[in-house]
Amino acid sequence: MSSTHDWINNPLGVVKEMFDMSHNNSTSGWEEKVVKFFKEQLKEKDARTAVPSLNDVPLHYLKPNSLVKFRCFIQDMFDPEFYMGAYETVDPSSKAKMMQCGKYKDVAECSVDFHSSNTVNAERQTFYCVPVPGESPWVKERYASESQGRVVPSTSYAPSRQKRSYEDDDDMDTHPQKQREPNSAVGPQSPDNHHGNADCKRQETEAPSSQAASASHLDLNFPLPGEKGPSCLVKVYEDWDSFKLNDMLEVYGILSVSPVLSVLADEKETSSSLLDPTDSMETAAEQRVHCPPASLVPRLHLVHSQRLLHNNPLMPLTVMEQNTAFLSSTLSEMAAVRAELLTYFTHVLLGDTLAAEYLILHLISNVYNRRDVLPLGKFTLNLSGCPTVGSYTERLYHIIQQLVPSSFYLGMTLQNLNQMRLVPKKDYVANRLVSGALQVPKNTSLFLDETRLEQGQLDTAGVHNVTALGNLISWQKVDYDFNFHQMEFPCNVNVLVTSEGRSLLPSDCQIHLQPQIPPSQIEEYLSSLHVPSDSSSQVNKFRIFLGVARLLDYSISDEVTKSVEDDFVDMRKDDPQSVSAEDLHRMLVVARLLSLSLGQTTLCRDSWMRAKHIEMQRKTRVEQQKCVNGNEP
Repeated sequence: MSSTHDWINNPLGVVKEMFDMSHNNSTSGWEEKVVKFFKEQLKEKDARTAVPSLNDVPLHYLKPNSLVKFRCFIQDMFDPEFYMGAYETVDPSSKAKMMQCGKYKDVAECSVDFHSSNTVNAERQTFYCVPVPGESPWVKERYASESQGRVVPSTSYAPSRQKRSYEDDDDMDTHPQKQREPNSAVGPQSPDNHHGNADCKRQETEAPSSQAASASHLDLNFPLPGEKGPSCLVKVYEDWDSFKLNDMLEVYGILSVSPVLSVLADEKETSSSLLDPTDSMETAAEQRVHCPPASLVPRLHLVHSQRLLHNNPLMPLTVMEQNTAFLSSTLSEMAAVRAELLTYFTHVLLGDTLAAEYLILHLISNVYNRRDVLPLGKFTLNLSGCPTVGSYTERLYHIIQQLVPSSFYLGMTLQNLNQMRLVPKKDYVANRLVSGALQVPKNTSLFLDETRLEQGQLDTAGVHNVTALGNLISWQKVDYDFNFHQMEFPCNVNVLVTSEGRSLLPSDCQIHLQPQIPPSQIEEYLSSLHVPSDSSSQVNKFRIFLGVARLLDYSISDEVTKSVEDDFVDMRKDDPQSVSAEDLHRMLVVARLLSLSLGQTTLCRDSWMRAKHIEMQRKTRVEQQKCVNGNEP
């Protein structure tokens, strides 16, 4: 074993060395030294890629008690727990006493002296973490390909297979059977299967009727149906108040998968079932959730973590800070890449260049601030006039999925609306937050397909789901259900609604699609519409473009602000009803997004005039469509 990688293969050895040194010298501060050591090691070149990833390597290929990383999402936060931070053991033969470190461990050494006055009890927090919900396949594959971490198998076996991701490892024993079987997913089928059986397609795009069933022993509580990968109990020792529910993290921690944890959990559950429930602090359901088998839900003792502003593997984690060379290079190409993307989206949107303009603006929108309850920067787009032939909306989703890091397709069928759990709900019996499909990380692209809506009746759950979608769009918030009250969680989700007529849901902007392809040729045209190849350098430019534009800062000078105000006054001179304050707000949002899409961080006169022009075109088109449809509301 290379000495330079001792801290990866045997991190507890590093911890023990610092603990013993501190104890022998009667000094303090060893905990801070441990954290600083791992933080410094991870700063070294290629150090982060040398650490094996729990996202990519099956659990049974990872060495217990080694350092691993996990790209994850905080789905739930459990109550703090006490543990023995330091304790004394007694050698059975020599009766010699020795101090042991209990930090970063779940199981204590044998021969613990429980009567010792040197025992130090401490507190730690536990987060229930899952893989990033809705993370695109290209993101997972890219991260896996960049990982240089090599698995060191235990001495009891030597796996003959090469490292494979969770997506490919169908026979791995860490997945419950329900996760390996074909799931009745909400997302559309892949473009390769568009001509499959209609019944199969319907089953794939409708919610499973059992989704709202109570938590079971194997329920990994993923927010989105059909998700795969490991869930993990992350044990946090310092500054746990700085973490928030729904944070996206890269966690580096010591892997704990001791079989003793599963045995203790089984014994605890068996004994609790024989006792009076009032004598136990935890219910059986709570014990199953908070102490699941380690082979299914491993423990990860955190030594270092980083909050992720994005999960785009093509971009540095700190785009806006230290990476000035990457940023300046990207900004210099923004206008050219935008032109290429506009051409591509025009092709995807059946020759409609104006709709392609608005799709770009939508995909780079981002809630950058909140003024009271109003989220600033959101730009929910309703793309109406979508063809219902050739599975057009599903094809459009797959194309967007290839360009953004995280996304989710929701076919708005009656079954989905009535049976899906969109809003997370607190389960007080199991003392956990039962996830819902709207518990997703920031900058997730939510694709609502209203062309799937059919006639029928919404039940109470369906009405609540539609209300939740409306609140998400209007206020960028989700009210989690805590039974006796609701708790508001702000979010930052890009919502695209595709529909035939104007959407029933609110939106910030409606653009009616005007195909330049004759109706008789649309199906043939769609058959030639391909998702961009992942090996294409152009598609990677598009991914970087959309990611960077979303993170750029933006400002308006006093001079341009005065010019905009004068323009607004002039526009209202002839007809005060022609331009409202809402219209002005939308034009300013469009102008901001237009500037950012060109790599400009401040508004110039040309961008303002361009925003006015395309807004006028869009409004004229919408008004014409209202006349065609008989003044639809």
